Amino acid sequence: MVKTKNFTIDDVIKMCQSYMNDEHVATVKKAYEFAEYVHHDQYRKSGEAYIIHPIQVAGILAELKMDPDTVSSGFLHDVVEDTQVTGGDIEVIFGSDIAYIVDGLTKLSKVKYVAHKDELAENHRKMLLAMAKDLRIIMVKLADRLHNMRTLEYLPSDRQQAISNETLEIFAPLADRLGISAIKWELEDLSFLYLKPKEYHKIASLMDTKRGEREGYIEEAVTAVNRALLDLNLDYEIYGRPKHIYSIYKKMVSKNKQFDELYDLLALRVITKTVQDCYAVLGAVHTEWLPIPGRFKDYIASPKKNLYQSLHTTVIGPGAKPLEIQIRTEKMHEIAEFGVAAHWAYKEGETDQVKIDATGKKLDLFREILEIQSESEDVDAHDFMATVKGDLFSDRVYVFTPKGDVYDLPKGSVPLDFAYLVHTEVGNHAIGAKRNGKIITLDTPLKNGDILEIMTATQAKPSRDWVDFVKTTRARNKIKRYFKNQEKDEDIEAGRQMLENYLIDNKFDPKKFLTKESLAKIEDKFKGFGANEILAAIGYGELSAQGVANRLTEDYRKQQAKEKQDQDLAKMLEPSKSSRPVNSIDEDTGVYIAGVDNLLVHLARCCTPIPGDPIVGYVTQGRGVTVHRADCHNVTNNHDVEQRLIEVFWGDPDNRTRLYATDLEIYGYNRNGVLKDVVQELNVLAKGLGNISAKVSSDDKTATIEATVKIYNKESLRRIMESLKKVPDVYNVVRANK
Repeated sequence: MVKTKNFTIDDVIKMCQSYMNDEHVATVKKAYEFAEYVHHDQYRKSGEAYIIHPIQVAGILAELKMDPDTVSSGFLHDVVEDTQVTGGDIEVIFGSDIAYIVDGLTKLSKVKYVAHKDELAENHRKMLLAMAKDLRIIMVKLADRLHNMRTLEYLPSDRQQAISNETLEIFAPLADRLGISAIKWELEDLSFLYLKPKEYHKIASLMDTKRGEREGYIEEAVTAVNRALLDLNLDYEIYGRPKHIYSIYKKMVSKNKQFDELYDLLALRVITKTVQDCYAVLGAVHTEWLPIPGRFKDYIASPKKNLYQSLHTTVIGPGAKPLEIQIRTEKMHEIAEFGVAAHWAYKEGETDQVKIDATGKKLDLFREILEIQSESEDVDAHDFMATVKGDLFSDRVYVFTPKGDVYDLPKGSVPLDFAYLVHTEVGNHAIGAKRNGKIITLDTPLKNGDILEIMTATQAKPSRDWVDFVKTTRARNKIKRYFKNQEKDEDIEAGRQMLENYLIDNKFDPKKFLTKESLAKIEDKFKGFGANEILAAIGYGELSAQGVANRLTEDYRKQQAKEKQDQDLAKMLEPSKSSRPVNSIDEDTGVYIAGVDNLLVHLARCCTPIPGDPIVGYVTQGRGVTVHRADCHNVTNNHDVEQRLIEVFWGDPDNRTRLYATDLEIYGYNRNGVLKDVVQELNVLAKGLGNISAKVSSDDKTATIEATVKIYNKESLRRIMESLKKVPDVYNVVRANK
């Protein structure tokens, strides 16, 4: 199993005290005490107290030396979702910054993992866009996900698989792009454990079996490196670099090799004080052992996108075995472990450093996510997620301009991707490229370390087949947009003609509806497109003529429908002005309507009229007539219904054959047995009972009983109500009027 840490609250506070001042530690303590109080009666699936989870999340953040607001938010991240506490309460108690982070996390918590792929892609898009707005939100979310993965054993296997898959696809790559390897490796190994348990345990077993042999070789290699560095008189640390199970599995699969064939299982890490010392160590290592060609990488001169810096080399070490060595400074090592968190970590006297700078290079990842969304507004969630995974979460290739500027692109990118990354106009006018001084075509795959120069010509323009070989969505969208703009005039005219033909075919006058004013009114219905953009979108097939025509004619069609409805209603009501002959009685209700025959008749549920009640009818289009008590508030308080009222009558006000249901509200003082006494009285007097419910007041002094009784007429109801008032502790009985 993956080894995990378990923090106590004392551990977390001690970590905070090691780098925060007393005031900030007090804020963290206050957040814990508040979370402990509001979560006090809640428990997790594991059976442990819920507060254990916020403590672990805050502990992970404190270990990363995050600022007081972020650590406090680790304690508070679930309180709005899982307790009665509101976001406003958090702002009043802890201030706007913590409230902002907690609010972002609360919104994220509503994005639930689902099985359906369309909903899942959309949820992932919402999640990434929400997190991209503030680094602190994503740091708490990563810590939250890490502890959830550590306790995944308590969930059903299908949930384990689903959450592990999401973690491996979204959260681990996110941690990697932020350079937080301390979190990335553990997320990957834990996900691998639940997704492929057999492979996980097989590799873990092999590592245990070979541990003695491997540790012996590493000890021998450390001794040899120490000997090689002896004359340099450097201050450094050296130790064996731990290998992670998932990374071993990926190499076994990608390189089609067995466990024993992976030579980079044997690895050392050397930590120095200065950059100069790094290169001095590299020189001594290469002097001592023969470097393997193609296995040297200088990430100090050319840092990775996630700020990672280190020298990597693989040499033929002791015993003629390949040995991988990483060389970096202490600061580089901190960044390698904690990534962006190391840059934004709290430092006494530099609290402004934790504020998020939307223009800073450290947040390129977030800016790129938002840019992808901006450039991909017309694509669905699947395409958006494919872009994020392909452009941002894929393996990278690093290339240089002739001036030495470094750019990173997804592995497999071509010079044209690079051209559009530099500038849209460079891409649109590209005719070729020079790689390391030699001319290559625009579709040649790039390699790490290439020095690339794009050749352009003023008269050159994009070709439609470019979209087939570029790798990045940025380049693909820029090419598509070029052709969309080039053909816009033709598309506008084609769209106008298609829309005009549809209006004519459906008997609408184009001169009335196809105007600039009419198109301007519907712009907000189509993502803010202008009139010409709407027409162009019809022309190239993004919008349908039918959809736009429906928007253009919507108000007109509603007005026509209303006028027809009013005409139909007038015809329906017209007979009521006649001599009002007596019509046949409705079989179901016992009601007849003056001057009108063959209409559906319903008794209103809001006031439950019964024979003997004064009544009125309300004409409803398509549903006939609804009969209300004349004193029903839905009639007396609504002046707009007067034109739809119609006279109705009971066929037999003293009815003794049909049963009618009506609702009563019985008010009494709360005592043991009052409900029983009321029900006994109703059983004696009523011809039938429907629903009965009771509720007690907040001060526990009074009770309200609601009952549906079945009776013949109003006189029967009067007798029941009088008898109920005589029940001990009942002080009032009324008809319900809902």
